Order: sequence, then structure tokens, then C-alpha cells
Amino acid sequence: MDKLKVVYKDLGLIRYKEAWDYQENLLQQNIQVKSYLMNKEKALAGSIAGLPVQDAETDTCSYLLFCEHAPVYTLGKSGHIENVLISEADMDAKGIEFYKTNRGGDITFHGPGQIVGYPILDLEKLYTDIGRYLRELEEVIMLTLAEYGIKTGRSKGETGVWIDADIPGKERKICAMGVRCSRWITMHGFALNVNTDLSYFDNIIPCGIVNKQVTSVEKELQRKVELQEMKESVKRNFEKIFKVVIT
Repeated sequence: MDKLKVVYKDLGLIRYKEAWDYQENLLQQNIQVKSYLMNKEKALAGSIAGLPVQDAETDTCSYLLFCEHAPVYTLGKSGHIENVLISEADMDAKGIEFYKTNRGGDITFHGPGQIVGYPILDLEKLYTDIGRYLRELEEVIMLTLAEYGIKTGRSKGETGVWIDADIPGKERKICAMGVRCSRWITMHGFALNVNTDLSYFDNIIPCGIVNKQVTSVEKELQRKVELQEMKESVKRNFEKIFKVVIT
């Protein structure tokens, strides 16, 4: 069987809402295609949702989007606003945006120096298991960090990638995750702290988890890391774990 092709795009430094809208557009395009493929008779009779008849036999397209965001706090659909410890006025004064979003998870921060990854995947071409999808996303990041000599793992009952997860008082999260899936098309994804200014996390209870720290590659290695170099590592491990081809 041919491997799934995944289109790679680096969106650079982009505001959160712009990237969110971009993801939503790609997701909706794929959902329209799926609707066509499930309703071929209707497709042949005309057009659905503005998509021309000749596109009825096209297929879904998967993507891997990378970006950095201007400083922003995002609250997941199951999140608790009390985990935000900063007022809107103070956020405005500091130039930090805030959005309630439709991904899973609680409150987190995005900013320069992170690798934010948004896979838009048609899981029906891989497997239909969200739990497995999250574990494999974690594995991609764990393999990447291992290449830099950083030993990571998982924290029981919590998503993301952790360091010293089993040592009370030393647990620290280096990569947060939160996803959405509609008709088995994914969006949102992961935020890997590379050279991130960690002081922004002081204004929130990250992911709603108390008494646990947040860290970065820079903090663990005591040096800055070239972001593009690490992106290439993430891409390579993404291909390996998901058994796809990035184009």
C-alpha cells in the first residue's frame, strides 16, 4: 500500500486566529470532499456547498503545518477560566491575545520560540483511534528530543511530553497537546517549547495542572537551539511514526 502523502507548510510567525481560520478552512474542504464521496449520486446531479461536479472524485488532502505565534493564551473547550491568573486588562497591556478555542485540553501559551505543529490528517487513511493518534504525536516529539539528548516520557492520565514525570516535585512539561477531530479529520496539535520565554506561563496554570513545571529545550540544554534544525527533526520523526511521506 502506498504511504499517505502529507503536504508540509511552514506558516512562519502568524497570529493565532489567522492560523486557526486557515486550519478550519482545510478541515472543511476535506469534509466537503468526504461528503461528495459518500453521496456520489448527488455529486453527479450538481454541486454541493459550492464545490464543482468535476471535483467529486477527488480525495482528501492531509497537511502538516508548522508556525510560531505572537504571544497568546488559548483555552480549550473543556478548560477552566480560573486557570487564567491574569486579567484581560493586563493581557492587553502586555500585548498578549486570548482565545477560547475548540481543541481539547485546558489553558496554554503560544509564543515565539515554540514549534507549533498543526497536523490536518485524514485518520481514516491511517486508523480511527484518537487515543493512538495522541500517543503517536507524543512519540514524534519524544524521538525528536532524544536526538538532542533529552530523555522524556509520559505522565499518567495527562497528554503531552514530560521530563521526570515520575519524580514528585521535578515533573516538567516540555510539549503541550490538544486536538480536534471532525469526520476523522484532525486539526490543532502540539506546542513544543524550544527557545520559549517561559515567564509567560507564570500567568496561567498550564493545562490546568497544579504544582508541575513547564520547561523548554533551551532551559534543559542551557543553550538556544536552531529552530529550523529541530523542525527538520520533527518532520523526519513524523514520517517515521505515522508511516507517511511529507512532500
